[in-house]
Amino acid sequence: MRRAQPWLGTVVDITIADGDSCEPAMRAAFTVIADVHRLMSFHDAHSDVSRINRAEVDEQILVDARTAEVLEAALALCADSGGLFNPFCAPLLVEWDYLPAPDARNAPDWRAGTLPLVIDGCRVKKLAPAWIDLGGIAKGYAVDAATEALRAHGVRAGCVNAGGDMRGFGDIDWPVLLRDAQRPQMPAFSTQLRDGALATSAIYFSGRTTRGQATSALVHGASGKPLLSGGSVSVAASRCMLADALTKVVAASGNAEHPLLAAHAASAFVVAA
Repeated sequence: MRRAQPWLGTVVDITIADGDSCEPAMRAAFTVIADVHRLMSFHDAHSDVSRINRAEVDEQILVDARTAEVLEAALALCADSGGLFNPFCAPLLVEWDYLPAPDARNAPDWRAGTLPLVIDGCRVKKLAPAWIDLGGIAKGYAVDAATEALRAHGVRAGCVNAGGDMRGFGDIDWPVLLRDAQRPQMPAFSTQLRDGALATSAIYFSGRTTRGQATSALVHGASGKPLLSGGSVSVAASRCMLADALTKVVAASGNAEHPLLAAHAASAFVVAA
């Protein structure tokens, strides 16, 4: 059984290898994907992310437990990577026309270093002006959540693929095609995924010139400069949320053996331009 739906700014493709009697599992998986989209979208004015971005300094916002989980992971990875993974680059992405400006009175400066949020359970307190964007980690989290929903419904083998962020489980080698950096409509080579996750980041389709400046949707979190390499970075890990975020660390550092990979039992490989 295979289904696809548009979510998370891409097409989410879910395959269940158990047969055609798993419609409840498929519905459950897409429901949690939709929940993550609703809670963590930068574009949706009613999402937890948008509510945080509109909040005043020292204001506390009550968020969904899933949003809090992703926020905590994002802040931890930001700190552990020295800011290479930085969920507070949204002002730059707004300036470069990749994201819409939130309904906030004053646009904050791009932030590196000090984390401007504190999380206590499901309460988020803003310590300084900031816009947060979970686009670099939430898609991977959604893939993990959908995978767990399939398992909870008794699915023995399946694969969730959200625009190249994917996780497979069961006694199957799931095929993976990685794009050619020069001709992204064509595959560069193929590999296989078994009981694990894989995420890829690249600027194939986001690289452009914005008001005379070369930009992309990938940002070096510590310097605030756009990443302009034409290659791609893929990370394999046990969870797609980790793989998703770690691609940004490898892309920003240029180090396919960055220490955070080993810390999370992950590995990376680069397809050169």
